[in-house]
Amino acid sequence: MSRNRIYLCLAHMSGKEQEFIKEAFDTNWVVPLGPNVNGFEADLKEFVGGENEVVALSAGTAAVHLALLACGVGQGDEVCVQSFTFCASSHPITYLGATPVFIDSEKDTWNMDPQLLEEAIKDRIAKTGKAPKAIVPVALYGMPYKIDEIMEVANRYDIPVIEDAAEGFGSRYDGRVLGTFGKFGVLSFNGNKMITTSGGGALICSNIKDKNTIMWYATQAREAYPYYQHETIGYNYRMSNICAGIGRGQMTVAQDHINHHKHVQALYEELLADIPGIVVNKAPSEKFDSNYWLCTITIDENVKVKGQEKAYGAAITSAVGGAAGVIHAGGGIHTDCEPNANVEAMRMALDAADIEARPVWKPMHKQPVYENAPAYVNGISEAIFKIGMCLPAGRYVTDEDVKYIVEQIKANIL
Repeated sequence: MSRNRIYLCLAHMSGKEQEFIKEAFDTNWVVPLGPNVNGFEADLKEFVGGENEVVALSAGTAAVHLALLACGVGQGDEVCVQSFTFCASSHPITYLGATPVFIDSEKDTWNMDPQLLEEAIKDRIAKTGKAPKAIVPVALYGMPYKIDEIMEVANRYDIPVIEDAAEGFGSRYDGRVLGTFGKFGVLSFNGNKMITTSGGGALICSNIKDKNTIMWYATQAREAYPYYQHETIGYNYRMSNICAGIGRGQMTVAQDHINHHKHVQALYEELLADIPGIVVNKAPSEKFDSNYWLCTITIDENVKVKGQEKAYGAAITSAVGGAAGVIHAGGGIHTDCEPNANVEAMRMALDAADIEARPVWKPMHKQPVYENAPAYVNGISEAIFKIGMCLPAGRYVTDEDVKYIVEQIKANIL
């Protein structure tokens, strides 16, 4: 009996999206502004709470870019950024001619190590004569970072914090929504996120002045004249009214999506609890309320997996989680930092069973494109990368799917 392929995380529609999109077409609002954009921003503002403001943008990466710009990051500056993350956290730093300073993780949450952060700041001041311009912690797979300690360090050195909560929509720390602690908070609505606008993102701003600045930058930085006057470089980063219509529909089921991911996480924890060498990553305490965007496990290096002697036997020719399958041919089969053979063998076995699984993010300080960037490491992110794996958690993943996934994991352990 055949079964549908189980994907990591696919968007799930509420049924309301088409109503908002139809309204946009009926009223001819098919541009990067309009009632849906305003409505989506209002929904997001209510969701994150407090006195925060929200700007809807074309991508989470655009949100990172504009937040850095608004923090004054420019040519020759440095920005402290979590190494254990997706490249969208660090690439925008380079767009501005600045240099990322990579900070390794602590083992409790897999996120930015506050102690290492302070060591890096002190060292950068000693070496360059100035402090980094911003700090970018990341909610890896939805897990909250140690924001109290990070904010304490940031405030001590008067450095603004840009929270990259792209994977942490709806995650909370001590009851408060991620993205509302620092100067800015980044959200993503890519097709695989907790809610989607097909693509898109948003920036949480701590006040109306910052919101207006971000909106100005996001709409080509036009000056107040009856004609187009530009005195600063701006960007075409506003979200379209069509995409925002999808977002408005998604907001009606946002909490349902979050609850589902938490349920799937709890099921993995229960069903994998008795397998030696397999550990489900989970929050260190109730204070860390993760949305569990993706559920992650580690596989001890001593766990023997069927076919691991054949792992890395041939070069990959198709994308593993790549955008629309678009990849660039690599330079070989191995790199200097890769998942262990048993992890790759398990990924391949699950793939053969129509289950999409992926390695965890490869740390940015181990990426060739950043080989010359400063990095303050303790070995934690590299160690997790070698043994970590992401398992499906999306809204389409049923209890029966989770049971099947666990069965396949067990069946491939020798």
